[in-house]
Amino acid sequence: MSEDSFDPAEEARLRELMRLLRKADAVAAEEEELIGEFRIPKSRIPARHIESIQTLTRTEAAVLRFLGWGRANADIATLLVISENTVRVHLNNMCRKLELDGVRELIALAGVLFHPLS
Repeated sequence: MSEDSFDPAEEARLRELMRLLRKADAVAAEEEELIGEFRIPKSRIPARHIESIQTLTRTEAAVLRFLGWGRANADIATLLVISENTVRVHLNNMCRKLELDGVRELIALAGVLFHPLS
């Protein structure tokens, strides 16, 4: 199946995940963590990242938020008025701090943390 193919089963799994995230957000709405200057429902943060996510700088948190919104490195650089190389440095630093295997895993985490559910 090509990357652009439509998979109804995968879409159903993603819809169920979104439903569960909305439910968890509603239950834990009063429990939030600060990531940089952004408030995130604690239920969205994987347990293994609770402590290490607090080590992110404000700029790293901003890069992570834009990454979670689906922005490309060039867009993030423009929005934060930094170079694309600096964005890549922040991505690599976050992967190291959060003990992730690479940027793909970081993108997935950013989506869980910052993708809007509505």
